[in-house]
Amino acid sequence: MLVFAGEMIFSLPFHITRFFRPIFLDVLDISNTELGDIFAVYGVVAMLSYFPGGFIADKFSARHLMSLSLFATALGGLYLYTLPNAAGLHWLFAYWGLTSILLFWAAMIKMTRVIAGQHSQGKAFGILDGGRGLVASLVAMLAVGLLSVGVLDKSVTVASGDTVSTADNLQMIIMLYTATTTLAAIVILLIPQRFVAQQSAQQQTAYSPSTDLSGFKPKSQSVFRDPVIWLQATVVITAYCGYKALDNYGVFAVDVLNMTAAESAELTGYLSFLRPISAIGAGVIADRLRASHAILVLFATLLTTFLLLSLINSPYHFKITAITGLAITSIAVFALRGVYFALLEESKINTGQTGKAVGIISAVGYTPDIFFAPITGRLLDANPGITGFQHYFIFIAIMSMLGLLASYLIVKCMSNKKQHE
Repeated sequence: MLVFAGEMIFSLPFHITRFFRPIFLDVLDISNTELGDIFAVYGVVAMLSYFPGGFIADKFSARHLMSLSLFATALGGLYLYTLPNAAGLHWLFAYWGLTSILLFWAAMIKMTRVIAGQHSQGKAFGILDGGRGLVASLVAMLAVGLLSVGVLDKSVTVASGDTVSTADNLQMIIMLYTATTTLAAIVILLIPQRFVAQQSAQQQTAYSPSTDLSGFKPKSQSVFRDPVIWLQATVVITAYCGYKALDNYGVFAVDVLNMTAAESAELTGYLSFLRPISAIGAGVIADRLRASHAILVLFATLLTTFLLLSLINSPYHFKITAITGLAITSIAVFALRGVYFALLEESKINTGQTGKAVGIISAVGYTPDIFFAPITGRLLDANPGITGFQHYFIFIAIMSMLGLLASYLIVKCMSNKKQHE
């Protein structure tokens, strides 16, 4: 239930433009640049929503917050169905930046932590992220299936040159995602509240440090002053840069590896199915070896592989090597996304402070939604082809190095805390 809801909340803002971008751009008559600006609006509103959302998640029922958020996001789908102009899309994505984050994100992370218990954090967060990836693929396949079996006719055009049936296709896809988002709003309410409340009470008792017994104010201060929280935020921001780097793998396949558009889509499709395997596998390993150690190894893998990719000066003649590098970095990125929130339990963050901690970490960690595309877009446009991608991979390698440093410091902090216990 949580996995399904956790992916459907982002289906309307992201899935349609990810899986059906050519239709989306054509019907709504916008360019990639305009779409990038629209996403930047979403990113700014989302960033401003993470932190207050954390406080809200610590005060109200997680499942009720998530259900309300899903219903509100689905309402935006009804507006998208009217095929608004660019100005309307800016307002819509700003609205989604609020509805998909403020009442949902911290509540989802907190509920996952609570349901998982003390000893299955890595597995739980791995299942959450890996399962979300699988849900995204399955719903997209359902939408593609509707197109491929001819449920939506593509042959009718009008004098203006617009494809009427293409607009109909997009509206059908929008309604599919609106319906599944609404279904998720209902499904999330079926999670037993009594079980969640009992688990939360048990963890609150088990992990409530002595410094938190004096009242609310010291609790809040302990979250802000804990250096591990800010190191975790650094881990998320660098890992999220790696995740967003995957968006350009299809372009790399076409522009550098000389693949066709169909071959590129096939490659990125295969890589996407690595997400559930990688995230769940990393979660199981993290529960045995500690999440902090697993993250350290994953960043080291990313740094090494991105540096090697940046050194290949003729990927066309090293096609298998390049594709292998793309696969390795995809596995490492998906694995990181599956375990980095398991650090909350390992660092002994009080369960009652989970929302605030997630708010801080996410407000910093997901800022690549604002800056990543403008930076990497300029790197690629300044030197089209292999040179641009060499600079691109070096930039991601630098971010991976920062993540490696942050994860190393987290391991050191954890060791120091253990020695003083």
